[in-house]
Amino acid sequence: MTAVRKTLSEINQRIRNGDAVVVTADKMPEIVEERGAVKAAEDVDVVTTGTFGAMCSSGVWMNFGHSDPPIKMRNVFLNDVMAYSGGAAVDAFLGATQVSETDEEYGGGHVIEDLVRGREVSLKADSHGTDCYPRTRVEINIGLPDLNQAVMLNPRNSYQRYNAATNSRDETIYTYMGALLPQMRNVTFSGSGVLNPLCNDPQYRTIGLGTRIFLGGGPGYVIGSGTQHSPQSGFGTLMVKGDLKQMSQDYLRGACFQHYGTTLYIGVGVPIPVLDEGIARSTAVRDRDIPVSVIDYGVPRRDRPKVADTDYAELRSGHVKIDGNEVPVSPLSSFKIAKQISATLAGWVESGEFLLSEPVETLPADTTFRPMKAETSVPSVEEVAAGKFVTCPPETSIQDAARTLTEEGVDTLLVRDEDGRLQGIITSWDIAKAISTGAKEAQDIMTRKVLVAHMGEPIDGAARKLEKHGISALPIVDRDRKILGIVSEEDIARFVGRRRW
Repeated sequence: MTAVRKTLSEINQRIRNGDAVVVTADKMPEIVEERGAVKAAEDVDVVTTGTFGAMCSSGVWMNFGHSDPPIKMRNVFLNDVMAYSGGAAVDAFLGATQVSETDEEYGGGHVIEDLVRGREVSLKADSHGTDCYPRTRVEINIGLPDLNQAVMLNPRNSYQRYNAATNSRDETIYTYMGALLPQMRNVTFSGSGVLNPLCNDPQYRTIGLGTRIFLGGGPGYVIGSGTQHSPQSGFGTLMVKGDLKQMSQDYLRGACFQHYGTTLYIGVGVPIPVLDEGIARSTAVRDRDIPVSVIDYGVPRRDRPKVADTDYAELRSGHVKIDGNEVPVSPLSSFKIAKQISATLAGWVESGEFLLSEPVETLPADTTFRPMKAETSVPSVEEVAAGKFVTCPPETSIQDAARTLTEEGVDTLLVRDEDGRLQGIITSWDIAKAISTGAKEAQDIMTRKVLVAHMGEPIDGAARKLEKHGISALPIVDRDRKILGIVSEEDIARFVGRRRW
């Protein structure tokens, strides 16, 4: 069979003539399987993709126009959410994750959604005043039509793929991957799998600077690779822009992740021209072809361990296996809306109102993401723990426990099983209460739900736990809950006192 070669201008002419064949990415695997890559490339002109999820690295540049008398804005707030005003007198950038000064569950993403929904927002700004900008304060309500420009400019959207998340700790943790239950009792994931734009063109043959896309319900453009673009590890990203005034509330949603922060859900769709059989094959990717690592977010370090390998087919089934156990899975993004985006974009192309654009520069395929170059490292809890820790088995008598506390000169006993795993904790106060209750053994009075610090946990995290819960020390345990030590307020204070910035 003769190889297929098409140009973008030829495909655009078919779009103008109403002859282009456009399919959504979830249909392409069957087409290629039935017809083969060459025939599929001959028959199909455009494959449309879509994704809808939390895209934190997003925001909007706004121009408010000049007041009379004019003002050079310094501190700018929209619905009590701070915007960056260091660009010019009445320009400001509102970031999606900036949190309100008055409501921790409302942020920049919500302000953006409010504007797109046609709501007015409160603008407050002050200034030190200059000869040419004498005004020192402005306070008005504005809507999207009042802005000269509202340009969505997102430094990092549409990851090529994502890791899934779980949590090995004994307490729930709250992350940008949502709430993760203790002892790996749930897994969360993001991304649209078979519909993901960069999974359908992993070599970036058709996606680059100047590629026209669907962004938030309106037309937009790729303006380069996104921040943290790491194609060598399969984590490519896009930097995108579009006109907020052309976007839709259906594809822009402010959100808040519990105890973590605010964000913005955004719909992104990329049309992929089928120029040859190679692109036909890449757009035939299935959910089962996209690998996903399940990462333990319970380990509070940058290099968190992988606990399982999976793929989007298994994730979308609702369960994933970790150490032989079936763990329930929940998505943080919407596959349903991603399908709507790919279908809407397909309709735009078929109707002739959306032509494809040739990228003037392709995305780099050889870069890797580098971590921060830290001048000083943050020590882990076991590195600063200096306090004595004393353990006892659960069957230790109350009298022996009291004697141990006195002889060892400590205020707490860590109760452990025969393998050294933490079972509970006893304090001097627990011993005092035991006298009136008639308790006989340590296991009768110990606190079983114990807040702990994990091996490798930075002292910053431990200090936050101590302050939040009003306690003075944390047992240090490994992944199997074996006791390694205890870290106290005094240990952390001692280290901080020695630290030199």
